[in-house]
This record gives sequence, C-alpha cells and structure tokens, in this order.
Amino acid sequence: TTNLKEVRVTTDQSTSRKISQFCVRLEAKQRLRFNYGLTERQLLRYVRIARRTRGSTGQVLLQLLEMRLDNVLFHLGMASTIPAARQLVNHRHILVNNCIVDIPSYRCKPKDLITVRNRPTSFNALIKKSLVGDKTPDHLTFALSEGGRPTGLVNRIANRESINLNINELLVVEYYSRKA
Repeated sequence: TTNLKEVRVTTDQSTSRKISQFCVRLEAKQRLRFNYGLTERQLLRYVRIARRTRGSTGQVLLQLLEMRLDNVLFHLGMASTIPAARQLVNHRHILVNNCIVDIPSYRCKPKDLITVRNRPTSFNALIKKSLVGDKTPDHLTFALSEGGRPTGLVNRIANRESINLNINELLVVEYYSRKA
C-alpha cells in the first residue's frame, strides 16, 4: 500500500505535482475493472451487492468477482484470457453441474463442478495447454476426467490470501462511497 500523501507525478516540465486522492482511488478502480474485464455498470452493481453483504465490503467485493464463471475458467487454465473464457461461456461450451451455462457473470458456488461439453467443437474451442507450470488457486481444483475431459471444482469461496491481485480494494470501495 502506498501513502496517499507521497504520490507525485512528474510531467514534461520536470515539475512534480501531487496526485489527488480522487485520482488514486480512480486508478485503483480502473485497474480492478480492467483486470476482471467489467463495465462500469457491472462493477457498480457488485459494489452495491458487497455493501449489503455482511463482512468487509472490499473483501466481499473481491470474492464476488473471483467467483464469476469467466474468472474461474481463467484461473483453472481452461482459457488463456478472461475474454476467451467469456467467449467459451457465451458459445455454450461450458457445463456447470451438468447444465449448460451461457452467462459469464454466473456466480459459482462451493461444490460446483465445471466441465466442457462432450462434443468435438467444445474440445477444439478449449485451449490444449499443460497445467504443470500453472498454479491453480487453492479454492479451485483442476483435473482431467475419463477421456481427457477437463474438469474443475470450486472447493470454497475465495479468500483474500488466495487472490493474487496487487490492488487495494478499499480504495475502490472509497471511490464508490462518493458516488453512492
């Protein structure tokens, strides 16, 4: 975490000016938004849900974002990027608990089983990459079922320690506290 009073920007004229606290909060919000590939309206909706939920608003916000289906697919290694994961879901290649889910913002729950549809186009759409070097977060489990079909399991709700994100979520909550 950086001290908000010590952040300065250098411009072309070799003078430094102090960045406002609003700017620091805005940058944190934008980093979070672009990291998860959300629109402004989607992020605002998640912030409002996190406010109503018991617990730390910032941590609940990150848990909500981490449990999105497109993000879970990305972290399981079934897609190379979050937009690619969104496309897999939109094109109906993904099953959650043996039901087709075509909504990328579907909120996964503990004990959800995520698989790929058993058809050739679904297997071709999925990236065939080795997960040996990748580290799956501890709230998810990845395995290959019979026939080499990729399968993921949501063990539990993600906690702050398992989320590898260098963003201060409190700055995002503070940014939206002005707008609410």
